Amino acid sequence: MQTTQSDAGIEVTYERHGDGPPLILLHGGMAPTEYWQPVVPHLDGYAAIVPQRPGFGTCLDDRAETSADEVLAREVEYVRTLVDALEEEPILFGHSYGALTAIETATKAAVAAVVAYEPAILPDDYRADADLADRMQTLIDAGKRREAVKRYVEQVLHPDGIDDLDAWLAEWPVWPACTDLAEEVVRMNRAVERYRLPSSLAVAAPVLVLTGTDGPGFLRESARATHDALPHSRLVEFDGVSHSGPAEAPDVIAAEIDSFLRTR
Repeated sequence: MQTTQSDAGIEVTYERHGDGPPLILLHGGMAPTEYWQPVVPHLDGYAAIVPQRPGFGTCLDDRAETSADEVLAREVEYVRTLVDALEEEPILFGHSYGALTAIETATKAAVAAVVAYEPAILPDDYRADADLADRMQTLIDAGKRREAVKRYVEQVLHPDGIDDLDAWLAEWPVWPACTDLAEEVVRMNRAVERYRLPSSLAVAAPVLVLTGTDGPGFLRESARATHDALPHSRLVEFDGVSHSGPAEAPDVIAAEIDSFLRTR
């Protein structure tokens, strides 16, 4: 692991794999940095940089001090610290909440390009009734932390239903340790529920927006809306791929990213 620190005292811990143009990988949701392990081997020719999101893993000390209104701004500043520490403008590749962070960072920092896989942005009609954060908080207050995380998994990872959630969780690498992050996930979800996609995003860099046909319908809708709000973007939809696309089909997605970066 490597670290860098901003003048404001923000410390970023990250892994670096390979050589080439820097490609920062931003994980989402409750996924750990290990989420990117299937992806990194397919990014030959790039220096894959994998930071640990603040509040998840190595930076747990500040999570109780950060409100829902501050979560996204905190993460953007965290990524900007890493961007500023690099010798050349990096490419940002974010998944879900990491994709939202990548796009927001690119409105404030100079980056070479952005790749956003199903950014965690809610369509207006869906957001109006979104109450996942409240439902999770109610369960946490009742001492039911595992049930709170299960609600997150059901709504975000399996919105179309799952036959045996407990069996799926038994195979999930971060279960049950991830229940320690329940409060942080509540704050993250509140930030998503409050975020409103502007009609135009001030991102000068080219952006590749990715989505899959087997992912949640509201995220596919948001991917298209994000594409429309960007001045320089390309939208690609992968047939038969879910919200876990980068880890599920890393070879296909990495090939699309490489083609985009070579022709931008």
